Amino acid sequence: MVTFQPKLTQVSDYEQFIGAEAVDRIYQKALALKDFHVTHINSTYYGGGVAELLGPLTLLMNNLGIKAGWRVIQGAPDFFSITKKMHNGLQGGKINLTKRKKRIYEEIIYENAARNHLNDHDMVIVHDPQPLPMINYYQKKCPWIWRCHVDLSRPNPELWDYLSTFIRNYNAVILSIEEYRQKLPIPQLFFLPAIDPFSIKNRKMKEADIEERLRYYKIPTDLPLVVQISRFDRWKDPEGVIKAFKIARKEVDCTLVLLGNVATDDPEGAEVYESLLNQKEERIIILSHEDSSLVNALQTRAAVVLQKSLREGFGLTVTEALWKGTPVIGGNVGGIRYQIKDGVNGFLVNSVEETAARIAQLLKDPKLRSQMGEKARETVREKFLLTRLLEQYLDLFNSFETVFHYKYK
Repeated sequence: MVTFQPKLTQVSDYEQFIGAEAVDRIYQKALALKDFHVTHINSTYYGGGVAELLGPLTLLMNNLGIKAGWRVIQGAPDFFSITKKMHNGLQGGKINLTKRKKRIYEEIIYENAARNHLNDHDMVIVHDPQPLPMINYYQKKCPWIWRCHVDLSRPNPELWDYLSTFIRNYNAVILSIEEYRQKLPIPQLFFLPAIDPFSIKNRKMKEADIEERLRYYKIPTDLPLVVQISRFDRWKDPEGVIKAFKIARKEVDCTLVLLGNVATDDPEGAEVYESLLNQKEERIIILSHEDSSLVNALQTRAAVVLQKSLREGFGLTVTEALWKGTPVIGGNVGGIRYQIKDGVNGFLVNSVEETAARIAQLLKDPKLRSQMGEKARETVREKFLLTRLLEQYLDLFNSFETVFHYKYK
């Protein structure tokens, strides 16, 4: 009987992309951190960029001898409804921050703190606003870091004042880009997210496997595919994508595929998905599935990938598509601007009309698509592979070991 032997990705597997010198440097930095105990805490195991990051990142840390855990908080639907409103508020949306909402938010986090024992760690990293207050319910014996992945360029002032009461208790904050810096009495660091090139979503697919996935979901391939893949969220502007597609197809025949998912910590997702279904037609395909191979197949086969976000902390779906050698048209916001160099590996857009014009331009010009695609993949290889993010965390761990040793040990 043949037994499957599972194998975890190791840092050395990245040598083909980053070179032997970078691999050796990472191993050297990890030597001083053997048995360093760190736990990451967020609000969902799947759906969205944070979960995409934490899975492979914690495995690579363990491969280096670091004891890296990943815990997910639990909560009733009304809790996640409140934290979704907070997510929107941090990105500039309106929020009615009542005493009842604050009480539910803090009570649920207190319950999570009671069932998570975090006093024997060397560092705790809390991701995004959902588990933010957990720090208030522990006797802090190690550095605590708040990692915020959302667009903080224009947070709702009332919400920010409230959440800041928790943030100030942390030892540092990690944001995605410098533009999200806030007035805080603690250090602020800036880590751009990254992708795992070995995941099902990002590794090279055989042509037959691509065809099988597209055929399974009844996605026609007789016309060029225009694709947007992201959770169903108003900030991703799926309505704007459909409008832009309808304008562009007046010039070039094509098929639009909107693929998304509904994460457990995003109760608005199902509502957004349902609101789009009346726009489905033969050449506008709207799907809600959790299928990494389908994502890979669509990003690889697409003539154009869109990420027409109105706010975007970073946008890992942009990175994933660039890695497939596909030009991306992205909203001129947040972290997307750090990935797309306008006119080089894709286009940045500010309106529906601009999006439509760029779709038509790329569909009409296969040579331009090919040139941009080559530069797109190289952009990710140079800047956005997981080993770069891993090395930033190693530097952070080493710096805190030095600076905070006297205080916590």
